Amino acid sequence: MLNIGTIVMGATDVRRAAEFWARALGYVPRGGEVDPDWTVLVPADGRGPGVALGRSTSPVQDRPRVHLDLYAADAAEQEAEVARLVSLGARHVEWDSYPQDPDFVVLADPEGNRFCVVDSTHG
Repeated sequence: MLNIGTIVMGATDVRRAAEFWARALGYVPRGGEVDPDWTVLVPADGRGPGVALGRSTSPVQDRPRVHLDLYAADAAEQEAEVARLVSLGARHVEWDSYPQDPDFVVLADPEGNRFCVVDSTHG
């Protein structure tokens, strides 16, 4: 049986991306240091998939085929987490495909990679 071990994202500035995702998720650099070309962040408690950041010059996709969904416990936590992530450098993304009563908010990290913060109690 396979397990997801690492989610890989491109970044023009790996150090900036690593700082954002480490603070956003409470992750730490595997091996203790951030390499400017390739870094893997892992959960501080050792449980869960890692996030790898590789130096890339490819442009960010406006509608990425793969993205992260970060789950919040409820609507209040979702709102608080969105505010926290924005304070860390994320930004809101204009999204014309929201359903009438969305359970998710689309954000972009400082590198422009899109991700969602989902209210896991909604629907």
